[in-house]
Amino acid sequence: MASVRSWKPVMTAPRATPGRVGQAASFAAAMLVAPAVQCGAPFQTDDPVVVEFRHAEVLLHYQSTLESIGRFGTLPGLELHYGPFESTEVDLILPYSFYTPPGGATATGYGDTVLGLKYTLVPDSDGFLLSAVPKISFPSGDGSRGLGNGGSAILLALAAQKTIGDFTTYGNAGYWINNGAGNRDYWFVGGVAQYRFSERWTLGGEIFYDGPPIDGQRSSLGFNVGGYFTVDPKTQLLFSMGRGLVNAAQSNRVSTYFGVQWSF
Repeated sequence: MASVRSWKPVMTAPRATPGRVGQAASFAAAMLVAPAVQCGAPFQTDDPVVVEFRHAEVLLHYQSTLESIGRFGTLPGLELHYGPFESTEVDLILPYSFYTPPGGATATGYGDTVLGLKYTLVPDSDGFLLSAVPKISFPSGDGSRGLGNGGSAILLALAAQKTIGDFTTYGNAGYWINNGAGNRDYWFVGGVAQYRFSERWTLGGEIFYDGPPIDGQRSSLGFNVGGYFTVDPKTQLLFSMGRGLVNAAQSNRVSTYFGVQWSF
């Protein structure tokens, strides 16, 4: 059974324009993948586990984050993960996004499409694994309505994992090249620790850092707790909840995630 992985959208807060909230945030993409379990999700931090050769995963999920400028997220989000070659995984994220400004009507529509690649650099040896986990987010969502980033974004990242018995830790570090008016390039660093309590339950937590993704915003530090429940060998339920620790009022007052994954 693979370890939980997660990765959730890049979130770019809307920028204010005279008299109204204007170009809003990006809920770009997130990546999840893993052989019999999941990839990244339900956490922000991605893991290095690659889906098995010629196997696939389908993940339906809900995710939301409450910020000072409103609540935004995905309902539903569809993620597809496939292993076309040994040690290689291709990921596609297709989100139907929403954004609700304070006191305003909720905007809904297709969000930013994310394409990812996961490639094993150091195969599993004594419980250690290292992979490259780059991603690209395409600006298919309407940024003026808070449903997209307003520009493309490219993530250059690595993920490493160490497993000892039922205890697993993994970390993910990368640099976002964040295009679009008012957007800024920034670093992401995250780490997860989780424990497999039984055949069905794996629980853990993460802490993660985001640099400021747009002009006028500060860096943020946050956490999530969650895990997954194995329904059967091919079906898992994923869940997490957390909030910011630094700059929380602006960037992450509370965030929630729930998903269902099927493996083939």
